[in-house]
Amino acid sequence: MKKSVNIKNKFAIKIPKNIKVICCTKTNLIIFKGPLDTKVLKPKVKIFQTKNFVLISKIPTHKVSTNTLKNSDQFQGTTIAQIKLIFIEISNTLYKKLIFVGVGYRAFLTENLVNQITLKLGYSHLIYHKIPEKLNIFCLKYTKLFVFGVTSYVNLTQTAASIRQCKLPEPYKGKGILNYQEKITLKKGKKI
Repeated sequence: MKKSVNIKNKFAIKIPKNIKVICCTKTNLIIFKGPLDTKVLKPKVKIFQTKNFVLISKIPTHKVSTNTLKNSDQFQGTTIAQIKLIFIEISNTLYKKLIFVGVGYRAFLTENLVNQITLKLGYSHLIYHKIPEKLNIFCLKYTKLFVFGVTSYVNLTQTAASIRQCKLPEPYKGKGILNYQEKITLKKGKKI
């Protein structure tokens, strides 16, 4: 006989129509099957499933100390955020747009190698950057770069950040690799 669990509405997440959710209460695993990918989550709090909702409780999955029990609200909130992010990841193609600002700053797709991009950023040499397998790159122009794919949001943003790290925007002229619609407040230079 199942116990009735009293959970507030803000801790109940509605399951989208194009996603299947399978909850295993014994092992406390959740499997998400979407149109693009399948993901598995092992949360630290117990989860229950009704017909159209996933309910997240404060009850920990294993025995914990009293200090950790006080933080069960944090585990509950983190689990809700993870589930919402998984819903987005398995139903949509995620992308990041990078813009190259500066004279001669360019990005080229390497023809010989599939998962590599060549960057020309004002240095005396070219920079070669490797892209993970599940991500794709598209150069609309030489100064605009799209990084997209069916992968985790963390992996996508980490790859875009590592490309951006090759030439961070400098604060005096604003040259470098910028995220789409990023605005830099420029500093004033020395006056003579």
